[in-house]
Order: sequence, then structure tokens, then C-alpha cells
Amino acid sequence: MNLELSGLHVSYDGSRILRDVSLTVQPGQVVCLMGRNGVGKTTTLRAITGLARTDQGTIRLGDTLLNGLRPEDRARAGLGLVPQGRDIFPTLTVWENLRIGAVAQGRKLAGELDRVLTLFPVLKEMLQRKGGVLSGGQQQQLAIGRALLTDPRILLLDEPTEGIQPNIIDQIGETIKRLSTHGLTGEEPQRAEEIQNAIQTLRKEARLGILLVEQYLDFCIEVGDAFYIMDRGAIVAKGPIGELNDDIVRQHLTV
Repeated sequence: MNLELSGLHVSYDGSRILRDVSLTVQPGQVVCLMGRNGVGKTTTLRAITGLARTDQGTIRLGDTLLNGLRPEDRARAGLGLVPQGRDIFPTLTVWENLRIGAVAQGRKLAGELDRVLTLFPVLKEMLQRKGGVLSGGQQQQLAIGRALLTDPRILLLDEPTEGIQPNIIDQIGETIKRLSTHGLTGEEPQRAEEIQNAIQTLRKEARLGILLVEQYLDFCIEVGDAFYIMDRGAIVAKGPIGELNDDIVRQHLTV
């Protein structure tokens, strides 16, 4: 199920923030939305999820026009969001945080929880701990797991590496690749088979697409299939991730 933005314009208090933004995320694809601070990346995610009002343009998820739908209805249509800062519930346990993902969709947890815990085994050891005592990396894994339990068709990730230590960034990167169509790397055979079975069920034949807002260039190159770069609210460069060369980086991403 594709996510398609076409000619999107967004304004705040009379100031134009997004200008004619168009992009596509296909099933099984990781698309990196990149750019310097303040160029409109998070606003794009807010527009997709219905948290920012659009002036013009369309947002489609498969055959469903999302314009005019409430945020909760967009989530039910198949959008899953991991916001910047993670926004887990600090006074609830890990188990309760995860359960909210399913309850928000009116679903009962069956094997989905086991499959998420296979992706993030550290959470299995912490189900009864309060979310607020987890490290930043553990909270990020919790936030991604919670979003997956809403059964999304498109997963929106806003700066998942922010404030995370390098070894956890590597783990999150591997999980993102596993959730797309990159397959598994560097796992022992039994562990790899467990993860692959979990992912195949979660993705249901690779239907999960990922839109990743990120400034960490190496991370994008590692996990991405395609990129879009924003500047002053507009898309100024795009293409397969292999075409993200030094000239483009120097022109649009270096500070």
C-alpha cells in the first residue's frame, strides 16, 4: 500500500511552511526524508498524520484519501507514528505501553506481541518496568514496538537516532532493515529464523513501508532505499539512496 503526497502546502500563522511537497513510499521500502533543521521535515509528518492542517494538496494511503480525516482515523487506516522524543508513557509499564498500541486499534494481542519482543528482546526482560526508567535507546525500541502493534501499513519515524548511543543506533538500524525488504545480516541461523518469521508475519508479505525523517547521514545510507531532501519547505533533491553523492550532501545537508 503506497503512501503518496502530491502538491502539499502547509502554513502556520500565515507563514508558508511546506511548498508543493510530493513524495511516495512504496510497500517494503525505506524512504529517508532529509534536510537541515527547520526545513519542514517534522511538519511533513504532522501533515500526513493530521496533526497539521494542509492548505492544498492530497495525501493518499493506497486508495484512501486521508485529507480531512482525524488523526485517529488515519491511524486506523494504516499509519503508525514514532514521534521525535518517543512520547512513551513514563508511569506505565513496558507491557502497558505496548498494549496501548493494540487497544488504540480495538484489537486484542495474540502472537503480535511475541513477534515484537522477538525484534526487541531487551523489552522482554523489562515488561514490568516503568517506561520512564528505561534508557533512551530502550524507550526508542519501545516506541517502535508500540507503533508496530497498531498494525501499520506505513511506519513514520521521526529522528529515531536522536540522543541514542551508537550501539543502540546499530540495533535500530538493523531492525529497520529487517522490517523492509533488506533481509537479515549477521544473525546466528536459529535467531535469524525466529526474526524472519516474526517479520514476515508483521509485514504480511512486505507490505510495510517506512518514511524515516533523519539527519544522521550514515544511518540513512545504511538503511535507506530512496531519499528526498527538503530545503525551505520544498523538495530540492530526490532519488535512489545510491545517488546521494557528495555534491548533493554539500549543497543541501552540510551546515
